[in-house]
Amino acid sequence: MLLGMDVLSLALGSVRMTGAIFSDLACTAPWGFNVPELSVGGPSLAPGTERLVSFHVVTEGEALVRLDGDETLVAGPGDVIVLPRGDAHSVANGAPTQFYDSGVTLEQLLSGLPAIAAWGGGGPTTKIICGFFGCGREADRSFLAGLPRVFKISLRNDPAGVWLEQSVVHLVGEAQARDPGSSALLTKMAEVLLVEALRRYMRDLPDEHGGWLAGARDPIVGAALAAIHEHPGRAWTIAELTAEVGASRSVLQERFAKLIGEPPLSYLTHWRMLLAARQLEATEKTVLEVALDVGYQSEAAFNRAFKREHGAPPAAYRKQRRQTEPPADSAGA
Repeated sequence: MLLGMDVLSLALGSVRMTGAIFSDLACTAPWGFNVPELSVGGPSLAPGTERLVSFHVVTEGEALVRLDGDETLVAGPGDVIVLPRGDAHSVANGAPTQFYDSGVTLEQLLSGLPAIAAWGGGGPTTKIICGFFGCGREADRSFLAGLPRVFKISLRNDPAGVWLEQSVVHLVGEAQARDPGSSALLTKMAEVLLVEALRRYMRDLPDEHGGWLAGARDPIVGAALAAIHEHPGRAWTIAELTAEVGASRSVLQERFAKLIGEPPLSYLTHWRMLLAARQLEATEKTVLEVALDVGYQSEAAFNRAFKREHGAPPAAYRKQRRQTEPPADSAGA
């Protein structure tokens, strides 16, 4: 388990992340609101990030989260509902006759202070804190890979989870009071919440489950992932990876493909190309410098690999991205 957590730390450290908590709700049944697909408001919510993950923390009462296709989860006190792809969904309790459209006030929520709302029919109260995380697209190849559209974890199973829930509630209150630095702390706390949700989800995965987090938890695959993420520029071969993880070639390749969905060296190439793309967007390094950083000794070979992955050679890709997107933060590049 410690190995898996180390791999998760390496992956999180190489992906640009932002977090925010944007509403603090106290609703009385029946009540309900709709959340639009987060990609619609993504550029405003988290400039420079490509993936948005939404979450809801229920601190009192009950809430039902429903996605298209009637996929639902019921959340109670201490539960966190995470939607890794920021899919459109509704949150409700009871049988409301009208659903509030949270997308209408999205722009109002960007002030850095949690929005406060209270509505409903006067029945049992639900208190819920809503927010999002912004991630670089590298997350698609690491900790977001293989996750379901929605999942739930509980923070009240142990003292660490209880402390995290209480800390989120406390910081939301401080932010509303405009205490100095509270907004920045709340943003960091949202990131902590994502990490804790991933850790708990990984810990509770069934043995037969696949996906990146399952691979990170596996002793052999996790060791290979750790080696790749810690030293992506190293001239890895299957022989060197098997020696690193202490397994045979056949066992490593079979387990890696089963859990991650592709061979180890294919994963390495995709990961290198993501890191290279981020450097081209966020730094002034030459194409050769980027190539050397991600393990290519030949600029021509790097150009070919990069074009296969991104559809354009590195120089053209850099020019295109800088013309069409706001400057990227170099953190995690």
